[in-house]
Amino acid sequence: MKQMDTVKRRRRSPYAGLKGWFDHLAARTANATGSAWGFGLALVVVLVWALTGPLFGFSDTWQLVINTGTTILTFLMVFLIQHTQNKESRAVQLKLNELIASAEGASNRLISIEDFSEDDLEELHRRFLKLVQDARKLRRGGKTTVEIERL
Repeated sequence: MKQMDTVKRRRRSPYAGLKGWFDHLAARTANATGSAWGFGLALVVVLVWALTGPLFGFSDTWQLVINTGTTILTFLMVFLIQHTQNKESRAVQLKLNELIASAEGASNRLISIEDFSEDDLEELHRRFLKLVQDARKLRRGGKTTVEIERL
């Protein structure tokens, strides 16, 4: 609890209002567009566009309307979805870091592993594969789980 109080007391960035606004907008937009209502609205727009095709003689302008609209929406949604994904990923990483930090015997080297380079991750992956192989060999040799954990 004391740590959270420290975080709250930090001085706010001059962009905190803008960040808060964008965070709120991104979360609400992601929730709305990912809902059944969001899908329904998109479906209605496409159906209305398709039904108006004969009215406009399936002209180039008629086709351009849907192409331009979907392109603009897709462009904007990429940024909103990426922001939401970054925030969720950061939250999951913090939760995992907390679990690692609080687990007895866990390697603290894995805290903030997401900041490792690709080469470092590959090397760590090879080490874990070797540990798994060694554990399998020990199991086949009759060693118990307790003996494996001590190694």
